[in-house]
Amino acid sequence: MKLTILGTGNAAVTKCYNTCFALTEGNQHFLVDAGGGNGILGRLNETEIPIQDIHDIFVTHEHVDHLLGVVWMIRMIGTAIEQEKYRGELRIYCHEELKNILTTITTLTIQKKVTKHLGERIRFITVEHGSRAEILGCETIFFDIFSTKAKQFGFTLKTKEGVRLTCAGDEPYNAKDEGFIKGSDWLMHEAFCLYSQRETFKPYEKHHSTVKDACMMAEELGVSNLILYHTEDKNLEERKRLYTEEGKGYYRGNLFVPEDLECFEL
Repeated sequence: MKLTILGTGNAAVTKCYNTCFALTEGNQHFLVDAGGGNGILGRLNETEIPIQDIHDIFVTHEHVDHLLGVVWMIRMIGTAIEQEKYRGELRIYCHEELKNILTTITTLTIQKKVTKHLGERIRFITVEHGSRAEILGCETIFFDIFSTKAKQFGFTLKTKEGVRLTCAGDEPYNAKDEGFIKGSDWLMHEAFCLYSQRETFKPYEKHHSTVKDACMMAEELGVSNLILYHTEDKNLEERKRLYTEEGKGYYRGNLFVPEDLECFEL
């Protein structure tokens, strides 16, 4: 299975795209969030992921930097359905309140000839804590991250080869989710900034982690490979080096600080 990082930045970035990624098995793709606008279309084009081959999208929560790109995906896939250029259905996994938000936004902003497919070939699948689904032929379990800001879910997916990848959303790890995250082969976790720059970026006020925090948690929970994303972009050219140098002081596993469009083989 291939992991393609489509965006790595937090909500306010201007030098990279908002955090989102795709998992690929064969010619099928699972999109997780879509950033804050139609930039998702360019990202998919650059990584040669055809919209016609995306049949599963998971939306973690309602914040604009994760949600609005999904509106564009609905528009583009709905149009492809209308033009008979899309086979099968699109499944959008999200919690109930988020389903209502997406339905409202799309019906207000997209033509009826496209939105008429909502509930039919564009189908919402409501997730709850512990909900299970088969995505890309893999067992996937969704979990509530117990956010204090906006209701948000993560997931853990086991590949056919037995590799477990976990996405913890864009807020710090909550001990209530230890069973979903502990021992993951791959963990995707936010790191708003360096611990050494916490007074500059004030991550704790925004309920985010630093590199040090995320790495200490991953070390404690026995994570083999840690991917840090959802960062600031004030020194993008040096981000990978600086984050890796700080993180290696607290984490002995394989630490990755990806650039937009970087790919990994799981």
